[in-house]
Amino acid sequence: MKTRTAALTRPDGTPVRVLVVDDEPDLAEVVTGALRYEGWEVRSAASASAALCEARAFRPDAVVLDIMLPDRDGLSVLRDLRSGQPHVCVLFLTARDTVEDRITGITAGGDDYVTKPFSLGELVARLRGLLRRAGMTRERAADSLLVVGDLELDEDAHEVTRGGDPVDLSPTEFQLLRCLMRHPRQVLSKTQLLDLVWSYDFGGQAHVVELYISYLRKKIDSGRDPMIHTVRGAGYVLRPVHQ
Repeated sequence: MKTRTAALTRPDGTPVRVLVVDDEPDLAEVVTGALRYEGWEVRSAASASAALCEARAFRPDAVVLDIMLPDRDGLSVLRDLRSGQPHVCVLFLTARDTVEDRITGITAGGDDYVTKPFSLGELVARLRGLLRRAGMTRERAADSLLVVGDLELDEDAHEVTRGGDPVDLSPTEFQLLRCLMRHPRQVLSKTQLLDLVWSYDFGGQAHVVELYISYLRKKIDSGRDPMIHTVRGAGYVLRPVHQ
């Protein structure tokens, strides 16, 4: 059985953010998918101007940056990125593999590079290494500990804490919270939650979800800034509290 690599998160437990900049749609889609599989939050851009707009709004921890872009070269994009986010990690994608090109990219401030064609495994490994060395992440066991903000759930021990304080949950409450924590910032409908948590059709009795969400709120959010939010007409979402 394949074992997934330990997951990386930001120090506050939220997903690592990566911006993928490449004007080849198929390549950008494949890279984006591989990074999302790591549990990271990913956006993409196909030009230098779009990349800089996304970077200002998204505030990525790392950027996968093609050197050859249709409107500007990646080296000039790097300079603009670093002027606004001096600590962002940058991994260059290049179709050229000469020593001069590598030196140029690193001298311009790039942290690392991969040469096309490349393996997705290598790209992910290099990004993980950059983020670790920059001290921008923390590592957790991907299959046992879920962390969103100050909320932690240990799947093996069946223990939950918020801000270090233990939270006592019933088995169903625990399963519902685990589902929400496995999909942070993602709105889940009542139908999805019924299917994921109870695993069978309640005949449209969505009030069961509402009831257990209310139970969770009393135990997770009572007396604290709320993390469980209702999105009217759509469902529920778990978000870390912004510091």
